[in-house]
Amino acid sequence: LYPDGRRELEQACDAAWSKLETLRTQLRRDSLGGLFENKPNAVVMHWRGASPRNAKLIEKKTRELFEPLAQMDGLGLLEFEAGLELRVGRDKGGAVTAIMNEVRANGPLAYLGDDLTDESAFRAVNGIGARGLSVLVRREWRETSADLWLRPPEELKRFLERWIEAGNCERGTLDSEQ
Repeated sequence: LYPDGRRELEQACDAAWSKLETLRTQLRRDSLGGLFENKPNAVVMHWRGASPRNAKLIEKKTRELFEPLAQMDGLGLLEFEAGLELRVGRDKGGAVTAIMNEVRANGPLAYLGDDLTDESAFRAVNGIGARGLSVLVRREWRETSADLWLRPPEELKRFLERWIEAGNCERGTLDSEQ
């Protein structure tokens, strides 16, 4: 989804789209005990909130279904906390790179995320140098490519307030009435 509202889905071979559609139909009938999410370019299975025993079973069944398909040209497997996604097209890092190329802004840029799926976006933002800031936002620490770790809600709230202040200062609009 671009800043101007355009939506772009990457192209894949007909066989990949067909497999994805077949999988959608199958998971609508039987979600393997998990929560099925249907995206325009992906099928997603979540097991967050399931008991540890059920979560392991849902994950096992999902991997057995998704992993062979992920070997197919045009499809990729994306792991995240308590779920798997089988998708056509780029990950969040590819999306961030495409948006950065489209916007071509020279000002500071921050990407905030909380999940493993955000790691590729953190790396993309880190790749633009000093004007980019990648921020992991979650209660517990985990290894990350992000530059900064914030615990919500207070640290996140303060970060956003300071980001807005910095933007206003840069534009010369900060005054006593703001």
